[in-house]
Parts: sequence; structure tokens; C-alpha cells
Amino acid sequence: MEIEQFLNIKEIKELKVELTRFMMAYKFALDEMNTKISILQDEFNFIHDYNPIEHVKSRLKSPESILKKVYRKDFDFTLASIKENIKDIAGIRITCSFRSDIYEISKMIANQKDVRVVEYKDYIQNPKPNGYQSLHLILEVPIFMSDREELVYVEVQIRTIAMDFWASLEHKIYYKYNEEVPQKMIVELKEAATMATHLDQKMERLHKEISVIKEENKRKEETSIFNLVGHQFSIPMLETLMEKVGDRK
Repeated sequence: MEIEQFLNIKEIKELKVELTRFMMAYKFALDEMNTKISILQDEFNFIHDYNPIEHVKSRLKSPESILKKVYRKDFDFTLASIKENIKDIAGIRITCSFRSDIYEISKMIANQKDVRVVEYKDYIQNPKPNGYQSLHLILEVPIFMSDREELVYVEVQIRTIAMDFWASLEHKIYYKYNEEVPQKMIVELKEAATMATHLDQKMERLHKEISVIKEENKRKEETSIFNLVGHQFSIPMLETLMEKVGDRK
């Protein structure tokens, strides 16, 4: 009896270590991706004139949430099955200024040499029936433990401020509401999503227009400076200066 009890305690300890390793791997993968995104933000802030990333959020699913999804999807209750089938345990949401920023940032992330894009779902070009819009990437990220290298899935959602506004409020409206949603509310939320899309499109157009004006003003300013410098240091003026220096000698 004592031997069996000892074995059970040993098994429980081993299981605890494995569960801890399992969850830590996703935390480390989040840390890796957050570092990469932070570097991109710093580059935009210090080198470029424009930073497309408004803010970044990351989260790790709780064990309870993972188990609920396993049960709902009817997956096997094993760590190997969970790792293979549930790809959003680690999640990052990047909020951008404009729609075009979404695709630029997704390219930058995909071009990271040690990151592999496993899934690519564009809910912007093909919104969900309820009006939801976002770009979803499932990434495979390598993390290095003391005794092993693991490849871990991280879900990255990239959306505009307007898309995030709609999705956040839609989630709050439906939060803990398990009844059938009235058709009138479904229609109104879809209309609100359409309004958010129109707002995104309008703000992007204004952004492009002001960018063109800024470029034109910049060219004019550079031309003015060039003309001024050329006038001040023209050859006749240099000859006059040389003559004055010669007279002093």
C-alpha cells in the first residue's frame, strides 16, 4: 500500500512538472513574439516617421479555458492532442492605425527567419457572417529550454482601432449570454460593423491624401534649400572671395 501511494505521489509530481513545462513553453513563446514586435515598434519610433502599431496585448489561456475547449471540440485529453489541436493557447493582438498597416505588419512578422506561418485567415477580405473583421495568423515559434527545443503555436490577431472597437463591444454585449440572440440585434451589430468598415476606409483615404501633401511640401522645402545653397556658394561669389583673400596677402 505504501509503495502504491509512493508511486501515485511520484506520478502526480511528474504530471505537475509536465503541465508546468507545457504552460511555460507558451509563456516563453509569447515573450519571444512580444520582443520581436517591441523591436519593430522601436524601429518605427526611432528611424521612421510613422509607427503603424497603436498597441499590443498578449494573453495566455487558463488551464480551465483550455479544458473547456478540449471538451467542446471533443479532443483527446492528452498534452500531445492539446498542443496539436488548440493553436490559440498563446495569443497576441496587435492594433493598427489603418487597414493597409495590417498587411505590412503581417509581412514583417512572416519574414522573421525563425518564425513559420502555419495558418493565415483573412477576415478583412472575407468577414465573418456577424461582421467580425481581423487578420489571424497562427505562427510556429521555436523556444529553447535547458534540455530541449520546442516549436510552439502562437495566434496573432491584427486589426485596426475601429475593428477592435467593434469586436470588443460585441464581445461585451454577448458576454455570459447563452440564449438565442434576437434577429434585430444581429442585424444592428452587422450594420455597426459595416459603419466601422466605412470609417476605416475614410480615415485611410484621408491619411493617404495628407501623406501626398506632406511629400509635396517636403520636396518644395528641399528644392528651396538647394536653390539657396546654390545661390550662396555660386562660382562668381567664390571667385570674389578668392580675390579678397589675395588682396589681403
